[in-house]
Amino acid sequence: MLVHSRTGKWATWAVFFLLFVPLFAVPLLVIVAASFTTNWSGAFPSGPTSEHYKAATSGDSLQALTTSLITAVSASLLALTVGSWAALAAASLRRRGRRFLDGLFMLPVAVPSVVVGLAVLVAFSKPPMLLNGTRWIVILAHTILVTAFAYQSVSAAIVRLDPMYEQAAASLGARPSYVLWRIRLPLLLPALTAAAGLCFALSMGELSATMMLYPPDWTPLPVQIFAATDRGSLFTGAAVAVVLMGTTLLVLLGVARIRTRASYR
Repeated sequence: MLVHSRTGKWATWAVFFLLFVPLFAVPLLVIVAASFTTNWSGAFPSGPTSEHYKAATSGDSLQALTTSLITAVSASLLALTVGSWAALAAASLRRRGRRFLDGLFMLPVAVPSVVVGLAVLVAFSKPPMLLNGTRWIVILAHTILVTAFAYQSVSAAIVRLDPMYEQAAASLGARPSYVLWRIRLPLLLPALTAAAGLCFALSMGELSATMMLYPPDWTPLPVQIFAATDRGSLFTGAAVAVVLMGTTLLVLLGVARIRTRASYR
């Protein structure tokens, strides 16, 4: 911590818990508690049960979880590929060119995601690129929404790279492609894994654009949660939300483990 005095540390921790508990911990605990109850008419839930998790891990909910995982993994890989390539290309441009690419890739973040969904729907509802009604339009929209984060993460890591390694390799006669694959990308591996985890988490929770685009046979889990709560099945929706959070957390822990190994390398 940057605070060195004992009183300052205690004050910092007190402020942290005063902000963290009501803003983050309590809402999550309420969702978890609601997923194990059959009735909540007072200050505390009553009628503990695990039946909601049977519905949350079978049938349509299980299919929706699989759909979300496939969508998030596909969008993350595409976003990481495009964002990393653009970040590497921007690093070789002049300041004006870099600023143009920064603005271009940050544009989907600067507007509401529902606007991105509408734009994708209008653009790909007619030939020659007719994607409306298919799973690919959902994956494309998620890719557009998360590519900005991959681009920014990799761009920030490229700025921190020590050019000494690349210069040494070039002085020994290494080709640019060799320098890229054997030096730059391995050095960027921690940033790449962090960007992949961020893109995955954002894609797993995306709802606004998805609601405008998803076909009946490709329903991600956030849409399933919205549908359950809209029908009044709040406790089942809470259980599905816990499954979504748990699955996302497990994947992020796996990505963090890969990132830690990459950092030690």
